[in-house]
Amino acid sequence: MNTTQNEQTTNAPKRNPYMGFLWGILIVLLLNGLIFPKIAEQQIVETDYGSFINKVDSGQVKDVAIKSGKIFFTTEDGDKTKLYQTGETNDPQLVERLLNADSPNPNNKIAFNQIVPQENSPILNFILMWILPGLIFYIIWRQVGKSLQARMGAGGNFLSFGNSGAKIYAESDITTTFADVAGQDEAKETLTEIVDFLHNPAKYTEIGASLPKGALLVGPPGTGKTLIARAVAGEAKVPFFAISGSEFVQMFVGMGAAKVRDLFKQANEKAPCIIFIDEIDAIGKRRDTGMGNDEREQTLNQLLTEMDGFDGRKGVVILAATNRPESLDKALLRPGRFDRRIQMELPDLEGRKAILSVHLKKVKHEQIDMDVVARATAGSSGAEMANIVNEAALRAVRMGRKTVTTADLEESVETVIAGAQKKNKILSDTEKQTVAYHEIGHALVAAMQTHSAPVHKITIIPRTSGALGYTMQVETGDQALMSKENLFNRIATLTGGRAAEEIIFHTVTTGASNDIEQATRLARAMVTRYGMSEKYDMMGLETVNNAYLGGDSSLTCSADTAADIDREVLRMIKTAHEKAKSILSEHLKVMHQAASFLIEKETITGDEFMDILHRYEKES
Repeated sequence: MNTTQNEQTTNAPKRNPYMGFLWGILIVLLLNGLIFPKIAEQQIVETDYGSFINKVDSGQVKDVAIKSGKIFFTTEDGDKTKLYQTGETNDPQLVERLLNADSPNPNNKIAFNQIVPQENSPILNFILMWILPGLIFYIIWRQVGKSLQARMGAGGNFLSFGNSGAKIYAESDITTTFADVAGQDEAKETLTEIVDFLHNPAKYTEIGASLPKGALLVGPPGTGKTLIARAVAGEAKVPFFAISGSEFVQMFVGMGAAKVRDLFKQANEKAPCIIFIDEIDAIGKRRDTGMGNDEREQTLNQLLTEMDGFDGRKGVVILAATNRPESLDKALLRPGRFDRRIQMELPDLEGRKAILSVHLKKVKHEQIDMDVVARATAGSSGAEMANIVNEAALRAVRMGRKTVTTADLEESVETVIAGAQKKNKILSDTEKQTVAYHEIGHALVAAMQTHSAPVHKITIIPRTSGALGYTMQVETGDQALMSKENLFNRIATLTGGRAAEEIIFHTVTTGASNDIEQATRLARAMVTRYGMSEKYDMMGLETVNNAYLGGDSSLTCSADTAADIDREVLRMIKTAHEKAKSILSEHLKVMHQAASFLIEKETITGDEFMDILHRYEKES
């Protein structure tokens, strides 16, 4: 959403009466040190010592002055007088030569003398060389800083150490509402009460209720945490303070705490309002003996103090967002600070349809099959859905059309997942045949199992992600729970590509690298986290950290048990691999038919693949 920052009104800085005087001194010094010497240098002609002696002996020199190791002399040529300069040398006969030489003026000798430079006192030199320039530049620095601070307002913290740096948006600048947030109905319902309190505080204070001081928005990246925070401000029609947690962390100790104080001071002056701190884990991490950053700890302590100190009845609400709630300090999460924890999960099927509808309003489109696109984007966040719609619009322009179609959206889903098509990548006939059988192996194993997602599309067109082909499976609906059979069949489907290579070509290729990675990760999770191994039953052997950021896992068992887990994972993958080879061996004829059709077409739909399979079943 396009928003305009509402700059704080600040009083114009007072004019310093000494600034004109200081500027004048600075200009004089610059002229004296830079310009005047250049002008003087342009009037003096440099020459060598030999030429000087020749001019003295020939009677052309009028006067001579020796100063600071240099000899300055003038000559007369008719009505013109020229000034020369040369270096002083150790010439003991110079004085005698000048006394005996003639001058251009008759009956006159050359006038010469040595000028002794007048030296200033050490104190005066120190003042002129160090104190005065430093004072001048310090005053200029202060004036420039005040001017920039006045122009930049609340958003500018250049040379302004106490400023919070928060972007302040007036209520008229926030155009985002709950209508712009889709796929997060539960979160909107929870925040509606906060909006109602800001609109009608008397209804709640009459019974003695107070506004929740803070709400923590938790979820994976791209789920709309910042968007829904702006929507709360837009619905409530109150000022919105937005700042990132990293902006509190400063190089100087104590500056982060000063920014926190300034932020809450401004918020209290503009109450009712909303403070939004994005990525609060940057300053809210759990305190321990090895924290090692006094600045971050002081900033967190100041934040805790400010959240305890302000009155919730004034209508100041703190919203914060994070992807790592497990790393936050317990004191920050207790009731009275962040009273509510709002989960912003990845949208379900209906949520993805709603998000598509919101973003499709911004582009021209034909009748879109929302169900097909929403099912193909399982596991996508709101930000990814927005990117998919934009990619579809770009594709429509490239194809010379003025509207977006369902085909554009389906292709953009593949572009986001697997990358764009590599049109310049040409496979040899042998490679093409290998990739075709590999992908048909995946599809056939998936189709012959009961607990497996239907095949949606098969292609052998290389993609920029490095994939030479892929098989897309799309669930008919959302699955909240996965059974042991579901997961095991998924592993068998992943091994189907390698199994087809072994059966048809009696060899293996590098094309199964991604399949191996996924199958191993899934089998390990079944053993260590889901309790789906008969040997370890319901024993937890692994913990997951940063669940919203990829889920880094670490084993919580001995080294002997870890080695035994590897053997159990290997046994499970081998069993799934043998199952895949058994399915393909029983259906060699249909695999040959489907692979030949795929080589000819390069891309086939799930319906076309199932037609081949149904014809084979009828013939059988």
